[in-house]
Amino acid sequence: MKTPQSFEDFVADQVSTVNENPGCANAHNNLGVFHMQQGNFDKAIECFEEAIENSGRMFEACVNLGYIYYRMGDMDRVILANKKAVAIEPRYARGYANIGFAYLQLAQPGEAIEALEKAIELNPEMAQAWSNLVNAYLQLDNVDKAIETGNKLVEFAPTFSLGHNNLAYAYYVKEDFANAIEHIDKALELGFEVHPQFLENLEPYRKK
Repeated sequence: MKTPQSFEDFVADQVSTVNENPGCANAHNNLGVFHMQQGNFDKAIECFEEAIENSGRMFEACVNLGYIYYRMGDMDRVILANKKAVAIEPRYARGYANIGFAYLQLAQPGEAIEALEKAIELNPEMAQAWSNLVNAYLQLDNVDKAIETGNKLVEFAPTFSLGHNNLAYAYYVKEDFANAIEHIDKALELGFEVHPQFLENLEPYRKK
């Protein structure tokens, strides 16, 4: 029986592979993952860029780059990295969801909605994409569409606590306080850490 390779040996093998074959994209990507997990983002970026340069199909490295840029707070680069990923792998729903999330952080809801709807088209049960779509409609002040979207989400993912939280906020904006309380209580029941100010805002509307 073959002995399982230790983590240290695996990393050493990737380094050896790169030294012997600098054009091995998989080895560069593997080393990038290692450095990313160690928090050495500069070195990880270098490895992922080498992987991308050496393979036109290395969409995983693009996604990993996007994650690092997200951790660094650079949403423009998150978008660029994930756009490269979906250009390579057009059916990669998570890439579109990442693009949508980044546009949401940049307060560009129109672009966010386009990307998130593409993610949902490819993976209709991607709860996080639906949840971000609720927020995108709220950024556009389209509260009715946000509520419609939020209800679709909690219908197919009733235990997704963030979905109930975001739907509750949409109902609150609509001044439908009964439904807001119903969904925020559900979010709390599911273990979501609701913002204390939101709970305080809803308290006057609870039946005594």
